[in-house]
Amino acid sequence: YLVPNSLVVSRGCPHYCDFCYKDAFFAGGRSFYTQRVDPALAEIERLPGRHLYFLDDHLFGDPRFAAALFEGMRGMGRVWQAAGTVRSVLQGDLVARAAAAGLRSLFVGFETLNPTSLAAQRKVQNLNRDYAAAIRRLHDHGVMVNGSFVFGMDEDDESVFSRTVDWAVGQGIETATFHILTPYPGTALHARMAAAGRILHDEWDLYDTRHTVFQPARLSPAALEAGYWRAYRDFYSWSNIAQGAWSKPEMGGRLRHAAYAVGWKKLEPLWDWVIRARRVGGMRPVLESVLNGLQSGARVDENLGAAARPAPFPESS
Repeated sequence: YLVPNSLVVSRGCPHYCDFCYKDAFFAGGRSFYTQRVDPALAEIERLPGRHLYFLDDHLFGDPRFAAALFEGMRGMGRVWQAAGTVRSVLQGDLVARAAAAGLRSLFVGFETLNPTSLAAQRKVQNLNRDYAAAIRRLHDHGVMVNGSFVFGMDEDDESVFSRTVDWAVGQGIETATFHILTPYPGTALHARMAAAGRILHDEWDLYDTRHTVFQPARLSPAALEAGYWRAYRDFYSWSNIAQGAWSKPEMGGRLRHAAYAVGWKKLEPLWDWVIRARRVGGMRPVLESVLNGLQSGARVDENLGAAARPAPFPESS
């Protein structure tokens, strides 16, 4: 792996999106739970270097656990990446606490710009949320955004690809991860599509969010795949990287945006070589520098502690 310091301190997610693997994977059991804070912090302290990658589906899913974890990480000198929801970014002060503990990039599941599609997939935590405000808040705290978008929902037509890319670039999102809607067995989405006769095949190696395995409502399977790949090419074009970087108000933010976006996709052959040549350790300082070294405009409150600005936490975010 390019990022060897990966860890998981929670399992599952408190939400119930129709397309998510979670309900199938955790069927009959607890669908979301966390480690205890002290063992999680002890594991973090044992890992070498500065960089961490939390692979949790939703690190902010239990706000009390997350707040205690971030408080314990303050002062460790870590820089890290994780995943959260639009709702968790907008509510309370967890983003400020996370940034003070070293959060520098957050994977955020925007999924679609269409509220009808959100409701159809039970992505209710995104409904009536201000996506632009969430992005601004992350950027204000020096946190880059890896936006997640899903193509192939029933409201999607040929225009969805360019609309999504144009919006993401215009918002200054540093990196984007695109997916083709995939009806995994055991999910509500799969049950609904199977009942409608829309599942094309069960070649499981193609159920990878890069291939069309169902009949879309307003696109052909080939058009959906072509649009998916075009979205990647367009978002990571040199002109769009430059446009997104230039949306940042200060030169440090522009340089960091450009360096991270270029490194994310343009240098994939280099990363493949680094991994195969077992030279990952030599590249880690470069990643840490990009994540942490160019944030002159960030409002990272290092004085934010557990007692500062107390806020009530909702049951889940």
